[in-house]
Amino acid sequence: MATPERRPILLDFEKPLSELDARITQIRELAEENEVDVSTQIRQLEARAVQLRQEIFSSLTPSQRIQVARHPRRPSTLDYVQAMMDEWIELHGDRSTGVDDLALVGGIARLEGRPVVVLGHQKGRDTKDNVVRNFGMASPGGYRKAMRLMDHADRFGMPILTFIDTPGAWAGLDAERLGQGEAIAYNLREMFRLNVPIICTVIGEGGSGGALGIGVGDRLLMFEHSVYTVASPEACAAILWKDAAKAPQAAEALKITSTDLKNLGILDQILPEPVGGAHSAPLEAAASLKQALLQNLNELSTMTHQQRRNLRYQKFRNIGIFAEVPA
Repeated sequence: MATPERRPILLDFEKPLSELDARITQIRELAEENEVDVSTQIRQLEARAVQLRQEIFSSLTPSQRIQVARHPRRPSTLDYVQAMMDEWIELHGDRSTGVDDLALVGGIARLEGRPVVVLGHQKGRDTKDNVVRNFGMASPGGYRKAMRLMDHADRFGMPILTFIDTPGAWAGLDAERLGQGEAIAYNLREMFRLNVPIICTVIGEGGSGGALGIGVGDRLLMFEHSVYTVASPEACAAILWKDAAKAPQAAEALKITSTDLKNLGILDQILPEPVGGAHSAPLEAAASLKQALLQNLNELSTMTHQQRRNLRYQKFRNIGIFAEVPA
């Protein structure tokens, strides 16, 4: 049986594109029924659709970028693993609680023949899958599993690649009972001492300490329409203005886009996305990510262990630099 074609999931600002595509389809069908040649008009409308798509996605507001970053069909960690890696062996468990956290996946892979350890948040594709994956919000066991695999990578000299895509760490009562804050803080401290190269990439939504728990690295990469924030705009708006409806205003103030973070010196490299977002052409997005990872790995591999640790330390020290201006 043929697999039914999935209907596109349209974001609010994509509606003009949808209307134009529907018009093109309607004209083409009417022309075929009446045996009329409208190829010239169709080409003009298709060119207009391409231009409109480029115009829309080149001028997204921060709140619109959040919609793209949260798109249900945006490529996930396991999608990129499948598209980029020659081999993949997923590893499970934190060797502590006896439970495997499915919101944070990890394992050993080969990238162009080079052994690497890959870690990343994993969201679901639908509601049922998202419930299983806890919507990409990792538990303390997930962060301890990540640290266990990073120690393994350091012991055997394998570079670490982390893919960040979470609204934040799980904030349930059980998470607090099992030491969520301690697990994340432990990872932050320990990642600074690792000798191997660490490259972190924000592939979707990078939220709060949940993102930072696997976000300490030598290089921070970020897809063009991804976001990286200390708190979600909805939470920020609720805290500051007691009104979650002011989330777009909060998104603007938080400086969460790749361009903002590059200008602030937090981000090392912006990865361009296909027109329409990574979900519109996932293999193209994966090829762009793979090229960037290989380039950065080659550069970091020329450094000594001490040089990489110093680079990592200074990178995060510089984020906290401030200047006092006389009144």
